[in-house]
Amino acid sequence: MWLLHANPEEGGRDFSDTNPIRTPLTWPSDGKVDLDWIRNLMSVFDRSSKDLPPTDFPSVLPVPVFDSLVLTASKILHKEPNCLTIEPDHESSAAAAAASVVIVGDLHGQLHDFLFLLQDAGFPSENRFFVFNGDYVDRGAWGLETFLILLAWKVFMPHRVYLLRGNHESKYCTSVYGFEKEVLTKYGDKGKHVYRKCLGCFEGLPLASIIAGRVYTAHGGLFRSVSMTPSKRSKGKKNRRLSFNSEPKPLALGSLEELSKARRSVLDPPWEGVNLIPGDVLWSDPSAKPGLSPNNERGIGLLWGPDCTEDFLKRFNLKLIIRSHEGPDAREKRPGFGGMEEGYTVDHVVESGKLITLFSAPDYPQFQATEKRYKNKGAYIVLEAPNFDHPKFHTFEAISPRPQVNAYYDYEDVIDSDEELDLASMVTASEETS
Repeated sequence: MWLLHANPEEGGRDFSDTNPIRTPLTWPSDGKVDLDWIRNLMSVFDRSSKDLPPTDFPSVLPVPVFDSLVLTASKILHKEPNCLTIEPDHESSAAAAAASVVIVGDLHGQLHDFLFLLQDAGFPSENRFFVFNGDYVDRGAWGLETFLILLAWKVFMPHRVYLLRGNHESKYCTSVYGFEKEVLTKYGDKGKHVYRKCLGCFEGLPLASIIAGRVYTAHGGLFRSVSMTPSKRSKGKKNRRLSFNSEPKPLALGSLEELSKARRSVLDPPWEGVNLIPGDVLWSDPSAKPGLSPNNERGIGLLWGPDCTEDFLKRFNLKLIIRSHEGPDAREKRPGFGGMEEGYTVDHVVESGKLITLFSAPDYPQFQATEKRYKNKGAYIVLEAPNFDHPKFHTFEAISPRPQVNAYYDYEDVIDSDEELDLASMVTASEETS
């Protein structure tokens, strides 16, 4: 396994290929990002993470260049549906090799591991699609760089690179787990502006994808039905709007149609009210026990059993559910499920197919209060033609050593996983930003 270094002669690779690294980064005069621009972006971020203090980041990526990239990407993302339909064989070049789809789990700001993953899997191309399952920021020290590289690939190849939202792409999580402080540190007096732009971009991230009509991917997983019945129409000519009553009903799995109608443009997906599907998709977890129930450990989302996995797969003629959301810290507290030592687990095997949890941040978390580390591997999945439903797992170890850097959150006091959320703080965080 090769290591990433700023100098290729030290044993690594230079993402700018044979071209010299160019700083500061500038926005293309024609507004069109190309492969050379992205290679340079990755090389610059790799080098600056090792050679420059975080406060020098504007000398690498000036605010106007950041604005152009995020604005361009946001326009693309906000136009995409809640649940993406990805048909690799239909969209790829018939004259080229058969298409493949790379699925990536949580990245959590571990820039150097992410750069290795891109090199190991091969860059996005005409016949190599990428679906990222969210949680790009927080905990790791380079969430901003990781997210901006993903946005650059999205701008360059909008129909080959797909970015889904994770539960950490929210106001509440980024204020607790470090991303907000990271941005404020790197951009100083412009930090609040940069952070707000990132939050606006998060709101545009789609929630899920269906690949080749066979594979459902989302950060957390399945979701409930939230069908509502209209109340009586108010009398009077001045008020003819229909109001809706969300009557308590037994929990039931939602439909893809309901998913398509959910309102995803919220800074923090609600855990109560009528717009529950985004919170379910981003926060839910599988269970070894049958049935559908509230996810009381997290305070938001659902727990679903193997019977629900079978129901969902069978109802929509699917073969796989690939979700993320649970790292080694979360998995050690979950009896009945495998750990995350290899970067993935197969959680449900049912008649119609399988449920897989995928985690792509090795040796996670970057900062840990105890001396004992999980030392987990990261993983990504490759789906290949013709059916795209037989996952090939690729595992990798963390790039070592990581550059020395201080954490952007108090990792000794903050809970290790996303459990026991302060729901009142979620409301306050959203209100302060809106």
